[in-house]
Amino acid sequence: MSSMLWYTVAGLASLGYASVEKRATDASAYCSDSSGTYKLSSITAPVQGSGSPGSESTWKLTIDDTSSGHKQAITGFGAAVTDATVTSFNTLSSSTLQQLLNELMTTDGANFALMRHTIGASDLSGDPVYTYDDNGGEADPSLSGFGLGDRGTAMAEMLAKMKSLQSDLTVLGSPWSAPGWMKLNGVIDGNATDNNLNDGYLTSGGTGSTGYSSAFAQYFVKYIQAYEALGATVDAITIQNEPLNSQSGYPTMYVYDYESAQLIQEYIGPALADAGLSTEIWAYDHNTNHVEYPQTVLDEASQYVDTVAWHCYASDVPWSVLSQFYSANPGVKQYMTECWTPASASWHWAVNFTMGPLQNYASGVMAWTLGTNTDDGPHLTSGGCSNCQGLVTINDDDSYTLNTAYYMMAQFSKFMPPGATVLNGTGSYTYSGSGGIQSVASLNPDGTRTVVIENTFSNDVYLTLSTESGEEWSGNIPSESVTTWVLPALS
Repeated sequence: MSSMLWYTVAGLASLGYASVEKRATDASAYCSDSSGTYKLSSITAPVQGSGSPGSESTWKLTIDDTSSGHKQAITGFGAAVTDATVTSFNTLSSSTLQQLLNELMTTDGANFALMRHTIGASDLSGDPVYTYDDNGGEADPSLSGFGLGDRGTAMAEMLAKMKSLQSDLTVLGSPWSAPGWMKLNGVIDGNATDNNLNDGYLTSGGTGSTGYSSAFAQYFVKYIQAYEALGATVDAITIQNEPLNSQSGYPTMYVYDYESAQLIQEYIGPALADAGLSTEIWAYDHNTNHVEYPQTVLDEASQYVDTVAWHCYASDVPWSVLSQFYSANPGVKQYMTECWTPASASWHWAVNFTMGPLQNYASGVMAWTLGTNTDDGPHLTSGGCSNCQGLVTINDDDSYTLNTAYYMMAQFSKFMPPGATVLNGTGSYTYSGSGGIQSVASLNPDGTRTVVIENTFSNDVYLTLSTESGEEWSGNIPSESVTTWVLPALS
């Protein structure tokens, strides 16, 4: 155990310390827990000084809230806006939808400021699969048949509504497949053989020597312009969701690392620039166990790429991969862009995929997915995810349910706004099989400091926080909870 933390087991204690000590009236605390007793609930604020733990279990954390402790800037938190999200949201009455969007996008609720959306169909789309230029399966290299269609238009309009409520909203777009006619196998899904872009990389003299590299690049240009025309600015794209995942059951497309780099450097990057678009291109969009892939894209397409997108599905790979990647690529921006939130997951599942990346240089985190109906859909009838519960479930009676993962992510997003700076800290530790305390802190644009604390023990913990600026704060952290302290700005 690190000498910078200490922990003693001494049973449970009440919150009565607040009645005998002076409370810091300008500090606050909010909590969400495993039982649902607390849901972004205001609880007793921390006090300045060492406090009175009594017989309670104790823990110690430190944060460096001086300039020497500054790490990455936060862009925001959020989730994927899929067809399932848009379809289910649009079953609500206008007043209920407005209420929900306020809870998602404003400081009245989660204050989400980072949304990833699907470019065309994903597994969380109703049948049939589609892209924005299917053209009956016939080749359309001029993209004369391009169109968002009903579902693409509805998605753009939903993102525009979100943007109207959250001026800091960053939108990332990711395709699950290129149009079928652009691919070697000629289909969007249903065939994992030759499930590659027809761009010459595998079949001729290299990327662009034959096929549809230029059309693929213009596909992104037209999509970004079409969304912009509907009020949905696309701030960034990845050129393929999970490029190392090729399955027949739902839209996928395999893209090699050097192929991805060449498509970006020679086609997509120049096409966006020529169109006067400022949309960023982020590398990879897949799991942490293949760091060589985004490294290749950064090395070969650095003119257009300085950001990496990671998913959570690799087995036994810690989020420290992101810190190692940052050390090898100083200044690179990183995001955790996808992790599912099934109803069967532990109460702290979403905490872990948010906390871990933040501790390791991620500037934002997005869940899969934002909203679904009571059947965890709509989704494709074959393949993909049939139990991907949204952060929000849309019920059949013009109501909605904010699920546990929503509250756990909101404990970060509501109190760590865009522009906040993550701070160095010590004391986070989890014992094998028996719980622990994990934390991450930020310095916010208004000078306040946020400390998010996860307690996976089955008992309350009395926590003392020391700051590099010379302060000490103490207070109770309820069992099986995420508690957020908001500390006043330094004078």
